Amino acid sequence: MRVVARLGGRGRDHRLDARSRDAHAAEPGGRMSETESLHRDLGLTDDEFQAICDRLGREPGYTELAMFSVMWSEHCSYKSSRVHLETLPTEGERILVGPGEGAGIIEVADGVAVAWKIESHNHPSFVEPFNGAATGVGGIVRDILSMGARPIALMDPLRFGPLEDARTRYLVDGVVHGISSYGNSIGVPTVGGETVFEECYAANPLVNVACLGVVDTKLMHGRAEVPGQVAILFGSSTGRDGIGGASVLASAEFDEDSLDKRPSVQVGDPFSEKLLIECSLELIRRELVASFQDLGAGGISCPTSEMTAKGGTGIRIDLDNVHRREPSMEPFEVMISESQERMLAVVESEDVEDVLGVCAKWGLEARVLGEITKTGRVEVVDRKTVVADVPSLALAEEGPVYERPIERPHWMAGINAAPAGDEAPEHYGRTFYEMVASPQIASKRWVWEQYDHMIFLGTVIGPGGDAAVIRLPGTETAVAITTDGPGRLCMLDPYEGARHAVAEAARNVAAVGARPAAITNCLNFGSPEGSGVMWQFSEVVRGIGDACRDLGTPVTGGNVSFYNETNGRPIYPTPVIGMLGIVGDPAVAVGIGFRDEGDAIVLLGTTELDDFGGSEYGKIVNDAIGGTPPNLDMGAERALHEVLIAGADAGLFNSAHDLSGGGLAVALAECAFASNRGFSVQIGGTEPHRTLYSESPSRAVVSCGQGLVDDVLALAGRHGIAAEVIGAVAADMCDFSVFATSLEEARSVWEGGLSGHLSARVE
Repeated sequence: MRVVARLGGRGRDHRLDARSRDAHAAEPGGRMSETESLHRDLGLTDDEFQAICDRLGREPGYTELAMFSVMWSEHCSYKSSRVHLETLPTEGERILVGPGEGAGIIEVADGVAVAWKIESHNHPSFVEPFNGAATGVGGIVRDILSMGARPIALMDPLRFGPLEDARTRYLVDGVVHGISSYGNSIGVPTVGGETVFEECYAANPLVNVACLGVVDTKLMHGRAEVPGQVAILFGSSTGRDGIGGASVLASAEFDEDSLDKRPSVQVGDPFSEKLLIECSLELIRRELVASFQDLGAGGISCPTSEMTAKGGTGIRIDLDNVHRREPSMEPFEVMISESQERMLAVVESEDVEDVLGVCAKWGLEARVLGEITKTGRVEVVDRKTVVADVPSLALAEEGPVYERPIERPHWMAGINAAPAGDEAPEHYGRTFYEMVASPQIASKRWVWEQYDHMIFLGTVIGPGGDAAVIRLPGTETAVAITTDGPGRLCMLDPYEGARHAVAEAARNVAAVGARPAAITNCLNFGSPEGSGVMWQFSEVVRGIGDACRDLGTPVTGGNVSFYNETNGRPIYPTPVIGMLGIVGDPAVAVGIGFRDEGDAIVLLGTTELDDFGGSEYGKIVNDAIGGTPPNLDMGAERALHEVLIAGADAGLFNSAHDLSGGGLAVALAECAFASNRGFSVQIGGTEPHRTLYSESPSRAVVSCGQGLVDDVLALAGRHGIAAEVIGAVAADMCDFSVFATSLEEARSVWEGGLSGHLSARVE
């Protein structure tokens, strides 16, 4: 089956047959004469190379080809995903800026707006875990900064293979230390995330990082609209680190030679990043910049082409003015280097000296990179010689847009018909310990205790809960943020799994008392060249779109990470949803920990006793991952959110916790572990393990004073949500009626499940 693409852009619709054809003859005079396959080495297909030639009316030079290779890479151009992403809902009354800018902007109160975005640094983190993860933090922080927002919180959804594998332990150690080292050094707290362990991620770990920022003074946009304005490059120097990161690492699958790609991994300097943050915000406050964009994937090629394409202008770049770490760098290296901690500012010519002065004050190198022109072209000059001259639109907006084949994988029928693992346990007590000791469920304290999550004292609820709650500086407003990505459910049914991802993320912010408002998403998949992967992708996007429309949570932007596969074995389709909710009053935010002994424990929502498809119980206890995801009723989901939000606002709940992985048993245990207060509940039925471990969605467990039980039940009844008092908070026991254990012993097992593997640092 052939792959068909169109060359996107304003009014242009060239149809391309993406099947291989012979490379085109090279022109003399230094125009691609040495090799016919260089474009392939850079990740461009023969047809893409021909499209470039057609657009230029000639063959590209080395620097031009390098620029196209990064800008037309999967990572930068979204060429395989764009046709699907365009179907997502992106508008809402609170959405000030949607997809297409550095980050989404959401109005959370009158005159108060936040920036919210998630990105991936999967491939670099596999090759070089410390630097890959660290620079992932730096990159997302600069995305937030480019919108004129001060970064105030980070989240780190992570996925690794089984901890029994030595390389997995090495990756976990490096990634966690990379995130903590960078985040702590720049003064931005890491307030939550996920740490998931699954076989499919063994050769392809996922390192996603989300960042929240609050608009400081003025909302910025990445557009260069006025000829005569000046582009200033400031921050760290430009070196060879990260060359080809967008095309070499992020747009190709791994094989046995992937570890040789370490030179393509960027090296971060968090102290320069901190200076960059403060310098940029001062420039905005003093109204010295017209627009901003950070330098990440694609290096200088990216912001210069994107900002001018959006603004309908061009730029003339003088590479002699680029501050280089290595003076022998070639022009193409300078243009595509992904050295970190750099920003591009477009300023009025009369403000250049003031801008340079502010940068000098903060100890940052700053130089005039070029001038905005009316040509509509990116012109690159090196030592008075023009080495590149290409249309901005061709680089930034007129890359190929693929409509790839889509086919449901043949193995889906078998996995859906396979056992879900809902057999009864031989011993309830031992099974409970097995569940809470599993790295999937066990305490993640080993991870988050390495992060400073209380910097600036804005964290109301930090790691370990359903969602983090952050008080916005200088306001009476707080927001809740969380991430969720049920890859196993998406493997069983990508459409339903994606709906579950959005619903659980929304449920998590509702559980702390926040109203779900908007999402950012990071879509992690295998190779788009596989029709099965593209079917998974299309179904996930469809599921996200439908769920967001049902819940009123528009998509503000995000990231697509393809080629997460090694030797033809892809990861599970893993959409990570970053949900943002709005808390009217930080004082009403509700945590998961039980509060007072004797409080009533109320189960909200309906438990279906056969909801074990893709469950933690099925995988951990019976080593089964078959079946189908539980049925998700979005009407019931919305109603539960209203109960949770209204109950928090009214002060009815002393604790609230959503039910997800591990079902009721794990949720109760987590409430107890968070507060060091136990519980006693009544679990009935002939097969109590179904009540304990079913993973029916749209449920939560809350606790309240005995005098408020009738109010809680009445509130649930008004919204059509089933509610049942199942027990009470107790002193020091986890009593499930069918078995019981001491809280101290259960907590010890839970806390040792992960740290036992990782307490000794991997060298």
